[in-house]
Amino acid sequence: MDLFKMFGRKKEQSKNVAKERLRLVLVHDRSQFSPKVLDMIKTDVIKVISKYAEINEEEIDIKLTKMKREKNGGSMSALVANIPIIKMKDPK
Repeated sequence: MDLFKMFGRKKEQSKNVAKERLRLVLVHDRSQFSPKVLDMIKTDVIKVISKYAEINEEEIDIKLTKMKREKNGGSMSALVANIPIIKMKDPK
């Protein structure tokens, strides 16, 4: 077993985690979304989706990210939501 490779992987993983965190902080700063506003949006999205489907609230992932615009190639902030749906509710 190569101990250097084993320890090197952890450094590489922590480097990627730190890089992703920094990217998210920059996106939040540029989009002028405070964490409080993002939490309010998340709460509202959960309310709306819960009307129509049973969801796993513990595994919801809502975040801001940077996306390229199709028309001019510039960039824009985007709200990305990953909401695990357990089952759809019966329509009333």
